Formats: sequence, C-alpha cells, structure tokens
Amino acid sequence: MRATLTLLVALAVAGTAAAEAPKTSLRPLSRATEVVARAEIDPLGVIVLQPDQSVVRLAIAASFSGPTAALRPFVRPPALEHKAMARKRKRAKGSVCGDIALQGTYIGPVPGRISACGIDEAVRLRSVSGVTLSQEALMDCTTAKALKKWTERTAKPAMARLGGLTGYRVAAHYTCRTRNNQPGAKVSEHGKGHAIDISGFQLKNGQIVSVQEGWNAARYSKALRKMHAGACGPFGTVLGPNADRFHRDHFHFDTARHRSGSYCR
Repeated sequence: MRATLTLLVALAVAGTAAAEAPKTSLRPLSRATEVVARAEIDPLGVIVLQPDQSVVRLAIAASFSGPTAALRPFVRPPALEHKAMARKRKRAKGSVCGDIALQGTYIGPVPGRISACGIDEAVRLRSVSGVTLSQEALMDCTTAKALKKWTERTAKPAMARLGGLTGYRVAAHYTCRTRNNQPGAKVSEHGKGHAIDISGFQLKNGQIVSVQEGWNAARYSKALRKMHAGACGPFGTVLGPNADRFHRDHFHFDTARHRSGSYCR
C-alpha cells in the first residue's frame, strides 16, 4: 500500500514538471551576450567593459537599441555658414597654381632681358599655407608648390614651439642676374623664377627670427637648422649660413634638379 502511494506521488510530480517545462531549450548565454549584459554605455553610445580594470571597447550589439540621440554635429547658424562660404570663395578666387593654399596673382609669361632669364608661367605669391610673405614673390608654380610643401612639413612644425609661424622675410625672388652677382658666372636660378631667398621668420607675437642672428643662438638654432635640413628634398638646392660668405644671412632655396640629388649646404 505504501509503495503504491509513493508511486502515485512520483507520477503526479513528474506530470506537474512536464506541464511547467519551458517550450524552448534553456541554452546558456553566449560569452558576447554575457559580456554585453555586464557592460555600461559611455556618452558616445559605445559599449565599455572593464574586466580586470582594463577598458575594452566593443561595437554596439545588434540587439542594442543604440543611443537616445543621433550623433551629428550641430548645424551652424545660416549667417555664419554664409560668411564661411564667402571667405572660401574669396580664397579660391585669389589662389594660384590650382591650390587654395597658394594665394597670389597669376602673371603669365615674364620675358628676361637676356635669353637665359625669364619665366614661362609666372605667379606673384603673397602667402603660402597661411604664412604671409613680406613682399610678393615672383616665381613659377613648381617653386611655389615646393615652398608650400616645405612650409607645411617643416617650417610650421619647427616654429611651433616658439609660438607659431606667421610670416617670411623675403630677401630675393625673381631677378635676372648671375649667381651671387658674380661677373661671368652662370645665370642664377633667381633669373628663371626657380628660387626664393628667406632671411627671417615672423612669429605670432610679432617677433622676427633672423637667419643671421638666430643660426647660432641657443633659443633659435635648433629650429633654424631643422628648417634648413627639411628643405632638402622639396628643393633641389638649399644653401644657408654654412654654405659660403654669400649666404650667411639667409636661406637660398631653388628647384633646380641635380643628377646626384638635392644639393644642400
């Protein structure tokens, strides 16, 4: 009798368990789901995990609803937008050599007083990558683009620790003459629109750092020497205070190309 009663109770429990069983298999959660469940959401809507005190960033899970607001920039006021567009059009209008970073005036052919001088397609450059020239410089586009490359890659970074570069003191640009004005010498690259001489650099505070006085000065020597070395590549010829007596007070840059590569002294 007792055995029969025990059997009936067991069958009743089994039937109840079967009736309450889940309709789907209780599979364990995947590692990613478990991790996401323990994650927090940072302000940018990115899941941030901190297992063992280290931060891990994951893409938002497909099932996650995402941030409550769209991550898009604020719309600028119409007046500010119109002003920015007008400034951009003005800069584009004043650009030369097909580059908005080169501001100046297109001149065209410049004949020389002798056959070895002259420029086929000249521009009068007044600023390069936001750096103003102390006088507008006449040159060809190859030289203007080399000046831009050097300005952005070397000159600006070199002067950043001194407060920032805003201007070049131009000592010479196009002029039909011989090299170093020496009688009987070959025509200078200046006479072909391939060269520019820079004697100093203006900082944002208005200070002028001259090549002659700063070359061996403790405060400016490192920056000036970095600028001189960085010009070797964008320009074919780079001359400075250590080259000869003719270049003690300025950097000479020109785009003449030499078989052995850039000539830098």
